[in-house]
Amino acid sequence: MQNRVSGGRRAATPVFASSLRVPTNQVILGIDPSLRGTGYGVIRVGKPYPQTLAHGTIVCPQSWEQSRCLVKIAQTLRDVVKQQRPTVCVVEGLFYAQNLRTALTMGEARGAALVIAAEAGLEIYEVAPRKVKQAIVGYGAAQKLAVAKMVQRLLALPKAPAPDAADALALALTHAQENGRYTLSAPKKI
Repeated sequence: MQNRVSGGRRAATPVFASSLRVPTNQVILGIDPSLRGTGYGVIRVGKPYPQTLAHGTIVCPQSWEQSRCLVKIAQTLRDVVKQQRPTVCVVEGLFYAQNLRTALTMGEARGAALVIAAEAGLEIYEVAPRKVKQAIVGYGAAQKLAVAKMVQRLLALPKAPAPDAADALALALTHAQENGRYTLSAPKKI
């Protein structure tokens, strides 16, 4: 009060806490789970745009048993986590498939990926596929090619990544975008 009476000025304080912003050095691992083609992408949040650290697709042949595919998904993601040291993981949210068998198989691949992220002590978030497409392309029903082209542009990549890897990078970008601005709805943490 004394400062106000004497004519001193106070600095304005932000309405929202700055902890809502994503640190500029945060490393985000995006995972697009599937039994035969799990995509992963790792970005580092930075200026003028995020930097791609790694991306790829964990491919399992049709001839492999499900258990062998799950082991390959887990081993590959464990290696990616060890090499890239992400600070947070974003996985594609569940969608309701018309085929129950497909939904169960997708759930198994997702479970293998979640175990590795949890094992590494990462915070894990999920984002719905439509929300990712809306955030990256501006249209919730965008095709995979449109997502890949926009990911290429946003990350300044020389060529578009493979579809599953592009989806994983899009998940990471969406998380960085959603947490880099003030939002009233917090991302879904799992």
